[in-house]
Amino acid sequence: MEEKEYKVRTPLFPLYSHAQEFLKSINRLPKKDITHLIQTIWSLTGTPKHPVDWTKPDEWIPERLSGKDREIAAKIWTESNKHLNPRHIYGCYLFLNNHGLAISDNNGIYGISELGQNFLEQEKETLIFLDSEEGLLKLLDIISGKELGRRGDFLPEWQKYLLEYSKFKTTSTFNDTLRRRLLNLAERNLLEREGIFYKVTPEGLKWLKYTQPKEKQERQEVINVLKRFTQRQRQLLKKKLHEMDPYRFEYLVKDLLEAMGYENLEVTSQTSDKGVDVVGSAQLGITTVIEVVQVKRQKSNITRPVIDKLRGSLYRWQAIRGTIITSSNFAKGCKEAALDIGAAPITLINGERLIELLVEHGIGITKLPLDLIEIDQDYFDAPKEKEETAKLE
Repeated sequence: MEEKEYKVRTPLFPLYSHAQEFLKSINRLPKKDITHLIQTIWSLTGTPKHPVDWTKPDEWIPERLSGKDREIAAKIWTESNKHLNPRHIYGCYLFLNNHGLAISDNNGIYGISELGQNFLEQEKETLIFLDSEEGLLKLLDIISGKELGRRGDFLPEWQKYLLEYSKFKTTSTFNDTLRRRLLNLAERNLLEREGIFYKVTPEGLKWLKYTQPKEKQERQEVINVLKRFTQRQRQLLKKKLHEMDPYRFEYLVKDLLEAMGYENLEVTSQTSDKGVDVVGSAQLGITTVIEVVQVKRQKSNITRPVIDKLRGSLYRWQAIRGTIITSSNFAKGCKEAALDIGAAPITLINGERLIELLVEHGIGITKLPLDLIEIDQDYFDAPKEKEETAKLE
């Protein structure tokens, strides 16, 4: 039976910049000293009742480490220009060893391999090889099929890939391997992050095009056409929001909140709304609470006094939290004011986030069903065990 090919081998997957800094730092050092440092640091992790703070290497390295451990940790920290915290080198260590970027000689001294030197020089073919081996190309391909996506949107396809091409089997590992690889791609500007949403950058699309066969490139061209059409529709939706009647805008928000699961929604009277436009109830854990919403259809930014006014109106509706939804944006300082310690929380939804929610919940837009089919190459490439093999033998 053909041996199964495992990819996505490295847990605690590092940023490439961290792995490169670590590789340069450990060159010509004994491998046993590196493993001893890693073991020492892990032995000092603390407990939930007594956690250990690792955020300041300048303080904890001399306080907690001694001898060669202290010397090597300080070397890693300083030679990386204080970019790579020695607390987080284990993922780098696994990555370098998994792919032979650092190799030890007969005396156990680390050296940089030819592949490792290519990695330091960011040679394109080497990066593509590593991206392929660790599933980054697959993940980039998954994300490229979506206009904007949250981490959870990519998880089902990523999980399917891991079950086929890795030894990882737990939900926590599926999530962690995904999170770390998203960070890697974002640092390299192959992905762009907008809040909790990700999308492939133009550089990411070029990277995919360079690595994909012709069939995949044709698929990407179709996807790009759909993305451009969708983007134009989003711009048109934004224009509609700015042009529509303010009172009609409040009803649009009411429809959105209803689609999001709010209940008992009511658009208040224009003459006596007391600074509140929509009132409804929402589920907060096992408790149902009243939430008030102020809607601002305007082009200028919302300022701090609007937040204070809404917060001051909560008691009139027996509400414990509020939301401001605007077609524009929020001025500097509003984010901090919305989360003032000891004050009722105010959620801020700007125009871009509003459009994302409208699209997600199908308010004011129509989602057109489009069927694209392509060969599932993973299915045909993966070796399949046959139950009758033993009988035939």
